[in-house]
Amino acid sequence: MSDQATVQNMQQPQEAPTLVWDDSAMQTHYANVCNVMGTREEMALLFGAHQTWQQDAKEVRVALSNRIVMNPYAAKRLHALLEIALKEYEGRYGELKL
Repeated sequence: MSDQATVQNMQQPQEAPTLVWDDSAMQTHYANVCNVMGTREEMALLFGAHQTWQQDAKEVRVALSNRIVMNPYAAKRLHALLEIALKEYEGRYGELKL
């Protein structure tokens, strides 16, 4: 291959691959509790549900159902996506106060 052909190939923009979301094996779970743990290499999101309805309960038991483990870069991207989604939600339905 000539140097000219190599330069032309390098200058042509690469077409981005098509992203296909395959939900054929996806499962849906409900969570009303979430916690995060992390190390230098990974972040773990713990999801579960509590069903303690009495306000004076001495113990609140949370049944953990799912753990999602990701690297810090994926966690940062998730943070950005959640921030955008929450801003849209609050713009539509009002501010969420914790």
